[in-house]
Amino acid sequence: MSLREVFAFPETVNDYAARCTAGLVVALAVVTMIVPSPAQVWFAAALVVGFALRVAGGPRYSPFGRLSVHVIAPRVSAVPKLVSGAPKRFAQTIGLVMSSIALALFLTGFSAGGTIVLGVLVIAALAESALGFCLGCWMYAKLQRAGVISEDSCVDCADIWARPGMAARN
Repeated sequence: MSLREVFAFPETVNDYAARCTAGLVVALAVVTMIVPSPAQVWFAAALVVGFALRVAGGPRYSPFGRLSVHVIAPRVSAVPKLVSGAPKRFAQTIGLVMSSIALALFLTGFSAGGTIVLGVLVIAALAESALGFCLGCWMYAKLQRAGVISEDSCVDCADIWARPGMAARN
């Protein structure tokens, strides 16, 4: 198996599993925000590691991803709702950056700053989990339209609102 295969992100992902994973991220981030200072570092580190594992290979390496794909999502719907993987990876990368910033703030004693960054992360993950609105996917589509991201990287993403069921959210 090549290194490229080891770190391959799936071309499609189950949207229900992504939403379940986002819900788990919300729970861990909220716990991180409310635990006392020394423990915040460990919980924030767990968030960073989870995002890094999901960026590296989708749900394959992430405990939250595995739990969502194999346990929670099948209970939500027996039929997966497949969506493009590229914007989900982009969203996970944004989560990795934000959780890393929060961890750095907690490590340097700026707990209030870390909590604020995690608060923003919670809002985005809650929108994904509860409403099915992926802020990272929306940003990905905007960047494609602006020519920053090649439309070839995800043909379906060039206009996410054209997908079935998305027109009502426009």
